[in-house]
Amino acid sequence: MSSLASPSSARSATTETEEIRTRVLCLGNELLADDSLGSLVAERILEFAPEDVEVISTPESGFHLLDYVLGIRRLVVVDTVMTGASPLGTIYEFHDDELKTVPGGSPHYVGLCETLALARQLRLPVAEEVVFLAVEAADCSTIGGSMHSAVQAALPQLVDVVRDLLLEKAERRVERGHTLLATEFGLKK
Repeated sequence: MSSLASPSSARSATTETEEIRTRVLCLGNELLADDSLGSLVAERILEFAPEDVEVISTPESGFHLLDYVLGIRRLVVVDTVMTGASPLGTIYEFHDDELKTVPGGSPHYVGLCETLALARQLRLPVAEEVVFLAVEAADCSTIGGSMHSAVQAALPQLVDVVRDLLLEKAERRVERGHTLLATEFGLKK
C-alpha cells in the first residue's frame, strides 16, 4: 500500500522486499497560497498509487531534495510556477532533458534542476526519467493566503495526469514541452 512520506521521515510505499520504481515528489508549502497545491495532490495520489510508488510531499528545496532524486527509475515532480506566460491553472508537462541549464537567482541559490545536475556530475544513481508537472500559479508567497480558484480548478486534471503517468497510459491529456515556455523554463526548441 502506498503511503505519504513527510520530509523528515520518508517511508517506502512498499514493503522492504519490494522495489520502489517511481517516486512522486510534490513540492510546496501548505501555508503559502497556491504553493500548497503539492500537498493536496499528494493526498489524492495516495488513493490510487500502485505498490511500487512512493509519494512525498515536502516544502524543501535545493540540496535538501538530493535524497529524493536518487535510487529510483522514474521521478514525477509536481509543483507550481509563476511564468506569466499562460492563464492561471495551466498545467505544463516536460522532462528534465527538455530543459536547458536553469540559472538560479544568485550563486547561493540551488534548485531542483541544479541538484539533479550535480547528482549526475557526481555519478550518483539519479532517476532515469524525470517528469515535471507544473501548474501556473498566481501567488506562492502569501502566508495563510487562499489558493486561487483557477489553480484549485486544475487539481482534478493534474491528479488525472499523475494517474496516467503512474499507470503508463499511452493517451495523454497534457501536451509536453509547450513552446511558450521556452524562455521561462529554458526549454530546448
